[in-house]
Parts: sequence; C-alpha cells; structure tokens
Amino acid sequence: MPHKPAVVPSTARVVVLVSGGGSNLAELLRHHTDPAYGARVVGVVSDRTDAGGLDVARGAGVPTAVVAPADFADRGEWDRAMAQAVAVFDPALVVSAGFMRILGQPFLERFPDKVVNTHPALLPSFPGAHGVRDALAHGVRVTGCTVHLVDSGVDTGPILAQRAVEVLDGDDEATLHERIKVVERALLVDVVGRVVRDGVRVEGRRATIG
Repeated sequence: MPHKPAVVPSTARVVVLVSGGGSNLAELLRHHTDPAYGARVVGVVSDRTDAGGLDVARGAGVPTAVVAPADFADRGEWDRAMAQAVAVFDPALVVSAGFMRILGQPFLERFPDKVVNTHPALLPSFPGAHGVRDALAHGVRVTGCTVHLVDSGVDTGPILAQRAVEVLDGDDEATLHERIKVVERALLVDVVGRVVRDGVRVEGRRATIG
C-alpha cells in the first residue's frame, strides 16, 4: 500500500503592531514555530523607535519597521504609511498587541475584518488607554480582558473572546494589571490561532470564530 505523505497545515502570515515592551508579542513568538498553531509572525511594526517589542522581534529574527507619526504631515498620511508598511508583509491577520494608536479608515479599509486588538478590561466597559485604572476607580469586583476586531472607534469592534479576572482586596493598578496580562497573553494566543485556522464570521455586532 503506498505511503501517503503527512498533511502539513498551511501557516497564516501575521503582522504584530507594538508600542511597548512586547510581552504579548513574545507569547505569540513562543507558539508561532509550531506548524499546528497555524500562524507565523512575519513582521512587527511600531510607531516608536524605542519600543521594546522591536528588540523582542529582532531577537527572534523577525523583520521590523517603524512608522513614527512625527515623520508625517498629518494623521491621514501616517495612517496610509502604516497600511503600506504592514502590506509589505502580505499578512492574513494583523494583531494590535499593546499598540497605543487608533488605526484610521485608510488602514482598516486595507485590512477589512483582519485586525484584532487586545484590551485589559471586559468591553464594552472601560474602553480606552486606562481600562485597568478605570475599572478599579469604579469599584468593580470582576474585570478581565477582551480580544476584539478593530473598527474605527476606540475599543468598539465586535468581540471575539473574553476572560474574567477577579479584583482582589488591596489591588492597585499595577498588581491588577499584572494578573490581567497573564490571562490576556494566553487568550490572545488562543484567539489568533483559532482565527487563522477557522476564520471569522461577522454579523452586525457579533463575531464568531469558525
């Protein structure tokens, strides 16, 4: 009986956007060499030359690019330049992982329903740059993290997945955020893998993986 060659799953090209230290990127890089995972980080793009995530990418041999807003005359020019920098890598998915800029229509139209973001709160509660601080100030007993598709609003896109994190007595912003980050990294890795393997269907506000 002839031997059938093993089926090698296709690997989707992923570009990661970073502004900070790159802890979510590092977690994705831990998994992306596994063919069964289905996603491989092929490029990392930042808005800051000093972003630690760039060093994380370079250490893993992943090409990087920087598109600094100060180098452009206006927001529209920067957004188009970001879209072009990402398009060079021909990604199937773009992951905003600690990227602290809002992506405009020129970018989102280039990659429709192909940009995901991670946020340290249970959206739609506490959107924006201070989700952990705002949750604490509100006195919630449970917060968490969200992975969602990116639209033109601030953390308003259809939700892909969420996980809860209990707020403990004595928590401050730093301690709570550290516990959220642990859950957030695992959730992001899980969602990215499932999205590239199974796809996403979007109907109104509802996004379904698979």
